[in-house]
Amino acid sequence: MYTAMGKSGKTRVLLKIGTNTLTKETSQISRGKIEDIGRQISELQDRYEFIIVSSGAIAVAKQFVKLESSGMEINVKQALAAIGQPHLMRIFQENFRELGLLTSQCLLSYADFEREKSRENIVNTLNVLLENNYIPIINENDTVATDEIQFGDNDKLAALTAALIKADLVIIATNTDGIYTKESMGLNNKKTILKVEDLSSLRNEISDGKSSHGTGGMLSKIEAAEILKDNDIETWILNGIGDNFMINAFNEKIPFTKILNQIK
Repeated sequence: MYTAMGKSGKTRVLLKIGTNTLTKETSQISRGKIEDIGRQISELQDRYEFIIVSSGAIAVAKQFVKLESSGMEINVKQALAAIGQPHLMRIFQENFRELGLLTSQCLLSYADFEREKSRENIVNTLNVLLENNYIPIINENDTVATDEIQFGDNDKLAALTAALIKADLVIIATNTDGIYTKESMGLNNKKTILKVEDLSSLRNEISDGKSSHGTGGMLSKIEAAEILKDNDIETWILNGIGDNFMINAFNEKIPFTKILNQIK
């Protein structure tokens, strides 16, 4: 089990959930997956406090509407995010509330991390929420982001947030069993890289392809891990599709990639 402790006496974990995880690789958000995440948090909350960075707003909106526009694609995505975000939060709130968990919404943009006062406000707000047992659910503020300042995916958003609030651990839930060796991918016999100390070596093991529903790929996850390593935060990249993925990872019952924050 992971044993680092934050100021509260609990390990502060930031969980980043990609769209492919939330949809379970379908075209619709899975309420069952969100319930699974809530159940795990409920079981782990005595020892861990959680912040969630969640994708999925656009995927939710696509379940309900098909927008027509003569404008740029980015504008359509921003509009879809505006439609989907409240639906996504409602699904989280309903499923978590049944488990006795309280949720809160935080929308951030890249510019928020550039301004000292904004960074201070983010830290203060998240700490107050955590102290009062509210789980912050963070997403990019897509409706005000522009093409130039968009995160593009939530891996970087998760890393910047974790660094700011001094998380102990970041779990990036995706649709693979961590990062596979390039050789095993070529042989179609996927082998997970279990522990990493030197991130530069990881870049040689990956392709820069995007995932099917999300906007990120393994390269963005390694770039996020570089930010986290610079801030002495450990990163786990694991498969979030199956039930109990966090509990299984803590108990080392599943293969996943552990990017160490220091040589151990």
